[in-house]
Amino acid sequence: MKNAGKVLILITSSHSDYCRLICEHILGKDFEELFDVIITNALKPGFFSLVPQQRPFRTLVNDVEDVEGLLSLDKPGWYSQGNWPHLHELLKTMTGKPEPKVAYFGDSMRSDIFPATTFGKWETVMIVEEMEGEGVPKSDAAMSNEAQVEPQEKRGKFEEQGMKSPSAVSNQWGSYFVDVHRSGGGDEEHQILTWCCHCIHTYSTMAIPSVEHIADLPLDYKFPRFSPDKPCTVGYYPRPPDSVLKRCEDLS
Repeated sequence: MKNAGKVLILITSSHSDYCRLICEHILGKDFEELFDVIITNALKPGFFSLVPQQRPFRTLVNDVEDVEGLLSLDKPGWYSQGNWPHLHELLKTMTGKPEPKVAYFGDSMRSDIFPATTFGKWETVMIVEEMEGEGVPKSDAAMSNEAQVEPQEKRGKFEEQGMKSPSAVSNQWGSYFVDVHRSGGGDEEHQILTWCCHCIHTYSTMAIPSVEHIADLPLDYKFPRFSPDKPCTVGYYPRPPDSVLKRCEDLS
C-alpha cells in the first residue's frame, strides 16, 4: 500500500510501550516502517472530538509525553494523544489533496466507527468477528496461522471441554445480528435486526470478519457498501451472516 502511494496510519488508545510490545510481537521489530504516522494514547473516542474539547498532539521521548502540546502537526512520525482535525491537516499536506479520503478500520462501534464516521466523515470498515460464527468461513491465512500456533490435537481437547470460539453464537442471547420478536403477546414471530446490527449498517461503510479476508485483494477492488436503499445483506464481505441472509429471504 505504501508503494502505491497510500498513507498508512496506526491510531490506538494504548500507551506507546504497550503498542510497541504488541506490534513487535505481531508485525516484527521493524513495524514502525509500515506506518507513516503512529498515534498512541489517542484516548478514543475523544480523539475525534471537535473544538474546544480537542486535545493537542504531544511528542514522545522514551515513551514519556512532552508536557507542551503541539499547535499542529507538520511531519509524519510517532505522536501521543491528539485530535483528528490536526491529523486531517497533516494528511492534506502529505497527499497534496484538499480533501483526502480515509478508510478507517476498527473493531469498536463506540471508539472507532461511530466517531470516525460522525465527526471525521471517514469511510469506515468495521471488523466484526461474530460474522465467523454465522457461516462466514475463516480466511485461508487465518486457518494457516492457527495451524502453526496451535496443534490440531490441542484444539480438539479444548472442544471436548465445551469451550467455544469467541465468535460463536451465544446459547443465551442468540444471534448478534438478528433477534426474534413476538408482537402483541401472540405466537407469531418476527425477525428484526439487533441494535448492534443496525449500527453496523448505519455507521459503517462495510463489515468484514478480519483484515486477513481482504489482505490479498487488489487495491482497486470494489467492495459493496451498506446503503439504506439496498438490501441489508449488501455491505458484508466476503458474505453476509446466515441470520441476516435468512431474514432477507423471509422478507422477500
